[in-house]
Amino acid sequence: MADLSLVLAPQTAADQAAIDKLDERVFGPGRFARSAYRLREGVPADLRLSYIARVGTYLVGANRMTHIRCGETPVLLLGPLSVEPAFRSSGIGEALVNRSLEAARAAGHRLVILVGDLAYYQRMGFRPVPEGRLIFPGPVDPARLLYCPLAEDGLDGLSGRVSKARLA
Repeated sequence: MADLSLVLAPQTAADQAAIDKLDERVFGPGRFARSAYRLREGVPADLRLSYIARVGTYLVGANRMTHIRCGETPVLLLGPLSVEPAFRSSGIGEALVNRSLEAARAAGHRLVILVGDLAYYQRMGFRPVPEGRLIFPGPVDPARLLYCPLAEDGLDGLSGRVSKARLA
């Protein structure tokens, strides 16, 4: 019998088609109009910080970390976080986020932001961005703009417009 335990692994380019199908099932076609998706357009995810979850050979979850800028400061944008509906409420999303945060901290990154529900993400260390501190492109409920400091002073001095990372 096949081993059906949960396995987390860094994303690879070969995972992209399965991740795209998962995102379609979880978020639908309207996801492309969201402000956070527009920030990620044309900017590849950092595969060293982005993870997938498999049960056996079946992809059941994925999250991405993308380089962006807040003002002139490079930071990371977490998302989308996708979990196959049949596997929700089993800790997969939290495990993926925590693995990405650990990898980002180990790589020397100082801050991660996302647009999401505080009730879900606060247990992973996210807090609301202080009002007026960051200007997110497009419509975003300010209460859903969250940050997780990866260093004690991760939010110090951070302000300005959130924008795509400059590609080298």
